[in-house]
Amino acid sequence: MALFSRAFIRKRVISLATTTSLAATSFAVAHDPTTTSHLRGALPIQYAADNPDHSNEQPFLSENEAAMNKMMAGMKIKPTGDVDRDFIEMMVPHHQGAVDMAQAELKYGHDKRLRRLAHQIVTTQQQEIAFMRLVLGETTSAGMQREYGARPTSDELQ
Repeated sequence: MALFSRAFIRKRVISLATTTSLAATSFAVAHDPTTTSHLRGALPIQYAADNPDHSNEQPFLSENEAAMNKMMAGMKIKPTGDVDRDFIEMMVPHHQGAVDMAQAELKYGHDKRLRRLAHQIVTTQQQEIAFMRLVLGETTSAGMQREYGARPTSDELQ
């Protein structure tokens, strides 16, 4: 009499292999973050513009790729020892990347629902960028200070 079915064991083995692979990759990246460039080439991306039927999408893809490259470069910071500052220094380019990609959708997209979403992304991400800069003490508009309150003290950040 079998305690576990073959299907159950197969699923567990696949799960274990996936978890082990992910853990090994995470440890490797944590050990030396500069070695992640090879991961991008592991699974080649088939761009729609590579297909002649979708060549009209090339301007959108180019702007989107530029936004992602700028975002990824901006998120590579030298740690300062201040977790809050480092968090914001990485999140600002991340949010700006979302703004840039949403603006590409607004420029080239046709679906009204997605254009509305892209507009909301631009608005909310810009507000969050302004708030993060406010928390760091950078100059922001009076409207942002009214919306998010006065600049927090160092005690409030802890």
